[in-house]
Amino acid sequence: MNPTGGCPHADNARLLARGAVAPVVLPGEVAGMAVLGHDALREFLAHPDVAKNALHFTALQTGGVPAAWPLKTFATVPGMTTADGADHKRLRSLVSRAFTARRVAELGPRIEELTSELLDGLDRAAAEGDGVADLRTHFALPLPMGVICELFGVDAGHQDRLHHLSDQIVATDIGPEQASAANHEMVDVLADIVAVRRKNPRDDLTSALIAAREENGDRLGPHELLGTLMLMIIAGHETTLNLITNAVRALCTHRDQLDLVTSGRASWADVVEETLRWDSPVSYFPFRYPTRDLTLDGTVIPKGTPVLAGYSAAGRDPKTHGPDADDFTLTRTVSARHLSLGHGAHYCLGAPLARLEATVALERLFTRFPRLDLAVPDAELARHASFVGNSVRRLPVRLHG
Repeated sequence: MNPTGGCPHADNARLLARGAVAPVVLPGEVAGMAVLGHDALREFLAHPDVAKNALHFTALQTGGVPAAWPLKTFATVPGMTTADGADHKRLRSLVSRAFTARRVAELGPRIEELTSELLDGLDRAAAEGDGVADLRTHFALPLPMGVICELFGVDAGHQDRLHHLSDQIVATDIGPEQASAANHEMVDVLADIVAVRRKNPRDDLTSALIAAREENGDRLGPHELLGTLMLMIIAGHETTLNLITNAVRALCTHRDQLDLVTSGRASWADVVEETLRWDSPVSYFPFRYPTRDLTLDGTVIPKGTPVLAGYSAAGRDPKTHGPDADDFTLTRTVSARHLSLGHGAHYCLGAPLARLEATVALERLFTRFPRLDLAVPDAELARHASFVGNSVRRLPVRLHG
């Protein structure tokens, strides 16, 4: 795997042409596998003999992984993403009530309000920048970060630092010392947030998690509390940030598809779903481990192998999405559902919130700035330095054409 990331689609196409499952070499010369085909990935994500707990990661348990491995957090952070069975259900239940359809719908007015405020700020930034503003910095980032931090009672003063540390944690091109430092600092920042909320509880999820731990320690261990906060803050903003960014890029480079939406022949929800399929916010997500030798689409994945879920590849698998899988088409006839928000027990808990945030953001953005366009050709935009996140680092746009 290329630790510096870049656009994944050309490499994905080459790998898919060879099969739905591919051997890969992870940073640190760690052997792994990637599942890229849509049908194979769907089967793998819900397979009863596939685990998330790193106790099943053979190389990690036998000393075959460097001590300061940059990807170690993905395998070992305590929380939902590394839990199986009853532990996973227990941890998920503690936060799931905040992401029900009803609770998400109740957030609608606040998302609308925050979106309007950020569009005002984006307009000011463009006026100060000769008509050009970085949409990612001024809009696509602070919207989901603001919402998730409000949900968890995180003060606004922490947001910039938390985003910087999140970027470091999901990066795959940094050295082990830098990765370790980012993880330690993230834990320290979250511990400070927990300490403040313990002294001054509010009607937020962090206070609720603290109360659950203090009322019954069996429900949430101390490391699980911090791990849950880390997961929810990183996943709660990084993926939606990439989704909004990628959708704007897609619409600006496919004006005919934007015309379909503005003329009412397609919906903003269609834009969100097609972006999730066509340019998934997450390219390859670590890790899952077969608990026995597992044959998938004719390829054996040995027991204990770390496996990447290839969401960006599955989204453009022509065997599932048709010969036009590489096309951004809001009215496509092949209706197979994408897997970009997961599948099975670990399906994205925040999917309804991400969809709402992105739909509101895109509709309000293009309604207010119908002539919005990229200020730099899409091919020249610098990509994420990661094979996990899939997007660009900045998105300079002209708001008024």
